[in-house]
Amino acid sequence: MLLLGIDIGTSSVKVSVVDAATQKALASAQYPDEESPIKALHPGWAEQSPSMWWEQFQKALWLCHARGEYNPQDIAAIGIAYQMHGLVLVDKDQNVLRDSIIWCDSRAVEIGDKAFAAIGEEFCLSHLLNSPGNFTASKLAWVKENEPETYTKIDKIMLPGDYIAMKLTGEITTSVSALSEGVFFDFKTNSISKEIVEYFGFDEALFPVINPVFSSHGTLQASIATKLGLKTSIPVTYKSGDQPNNALSLNVLNPGEVAATAGTSGVIYGVSDQLAYDQQSRINTFAHVNYADEQKRLGVLLCINGTGSLYRWVKNTFGTGYSYNQMNAEAEKAPLGSEGLQVLPFGNGAERMLNNKQIGAHFQHIDLNLHTPAHIFRAVQEGIASSFRYGFDIMRSNGMNPTVIRAGKSNLFLSDLFTQTFVNATGVPVELYNNDGSVGAALGAGIGAGIFKSATEAFSNIQAIKLIEPTTDAFEPVYQDWKLLLEAKLKA
Repeated sequence: MLLLGIDIGTSSVKVSVVDAATQKALASAQYPDEESPIKALHPGWAEQSPSMWWEQFQKALWLCHARGEYNPQDIAAIGIAYQMHGLVLVDKDQNVLRDSIIWCDSRAVEIGDKAFAAIGEEFCLSHLLNSPGNFTASKLAWVKENEPETYTKIDKIMLPGDYIAMKLTGEITTSVSALSEGVFFDFKTNSISKEIVEYFGFDEALFPVINPVFSSHGTLQASIATKLGLKTSIPVTYKSGDQPNNALSLNVLNPGEVAATAGTSGVIYGVSDQLAYDQQSRINTFAHVNYADEQKRLGVLLCINGTGSLYRWVKNTFGTGYSYNQMNAEAEKAPLGSEGLQVLPFGNGAERMLNNKQIGAHFQHIDLNLHTPAHIFRAVQEGIASSFRYGFDIMRSNGMNPTVIRAGKSNLFLSDLFTQTFVNATGVPVELYNNDGSVGAALGAGIGAGIFKSATEAFSNIQAIKLIEPTTDAFEPVYQDWKLLLEAKLKA
C-alpha cells in the first residue's frame, strides 16, 4: 500500500511516494531544479501564482512515476504540506481571483498592527495567541481595502495546501491548525474569532468547512486521476502547513519536543501543551497537527525569513559557478568569525522576531584586501546561525528549553559547518534525520486514512543518523559582536 506526499514549497514542489509497510520513499522528485520566482510588484511585496504550484506538482509527480519503482495504481491516500500563511482566493466556480499573497509579503503589517491595538493587545494574545500582524487575516483585509472588486467576487479563502486539495478533489476544506496560522481562530472559544471577523468586516461564509487535519478532505476526481495516472477516488487525508508538517515528519508531537528547518526560511518549532504566547508576538503559537480541545498541542514557532533565501542570493551574486556543496566546502576554509565580516540575514520581508521591522540584509566590515568568497560564504552561515540564536533566546525566555533539537539533513543542514555552528551558537545538540516534508506528508496521509493506528506506528522506523553536540564556546564572542550590530541597526 502506497502513500503520496506533496510539499508545496516557496522554491519548488516536492513529491514522494512512500511504502506504508516500510515508511520509506520509493521515489521522490522536485520541480523545478532552480528556485521558483517570487513576484515583487512593490518593495516588501511577495506573490506567487497558485497555478504555478499546480503545474509544478504535476511535473514532479510524473518525474516520480518515470522512475518505475512502483505502480501508481497502488497509491491509497494523499497528504499535502504547504508554505504557511499564504492567501488564495477563489470565486464560486473555483477560479483563482489573484496571485497568492505569500508568507514573506509585508504589505499588511500596518493593518495587522492597527487591529492588534483596536481589538486589544491582551485579548489578541490570550485568545488568538498572536498579534494579527502580517498573517493571512491581515492580508485578506488588505485585499478588502485595496482591491474591493476582487474582494466582492470571493467565494472561499484558502491557504496554499487547500488550493492543491481543491484542484485534486473539487472540495474546499480547512482545519483548526490552518485557521490558527491565519490568525482567524480563537483558542478560548474554540471557534473562528468573532472579534477578527467583526473588526475586519469579513463574512463567515468565506471560510471553508472545518475538518480535522487527519481526516478526509475529499477524494480524487476522475478527470484529474486520469491526468495524473492515478486511480479515481483516492482520499486526501492530511493537510498541514510546512512547519507543523516538518515537526510531524521528525516525530515531534509531544510537549517539550523541538524541530528545526533551514530552507527558504529558518524555523525552530517546539510543541507545548499550554496556551502560551510571547508578549511582543515575536514568536508565534498555532494549533499543532494533533491539536484537540481536550488535549492541547500547540506549535511555538520562531521564523527567520532570510535563511536559504539569503544563501540562494549569495550563490547567484558571489557564487556564480559554485554548487551549494562547493560553497559549503569553501566556507570551511575561512576562520571562525570570518575575519570580522558580519552578515545580518534580514532581507526577505518583515521579521516577526524583530517586531515586524524590515531592516534589510547587511554585509558589514568588508575588507577589500582580505575577504574572499570563502569569507562571504562562512559569514552568511554564521549570520544565519546567530539569527537562530537570537530567536532561540526569545523562545527560552518564554519557557521553551529543549535538551535536543531534531532536524532533517537537508538545505543548510547539509553543511557540516552550518550544523556545528548552529549547535555551538544555541548550545543545544542536534539530531539529524534523513527525512523531508513530502515524506512526512505521505505518512500523515497514512495516519489520516487509518492505515496507521497512530503517529507512533507511522514513524516507528525513523532513526537519527547523527547527533551533533556543542564542541566549543568560541562562537559566543562572535555572536555577541553580531548582536551588537543587530541592535544598532534596530535603533537606526
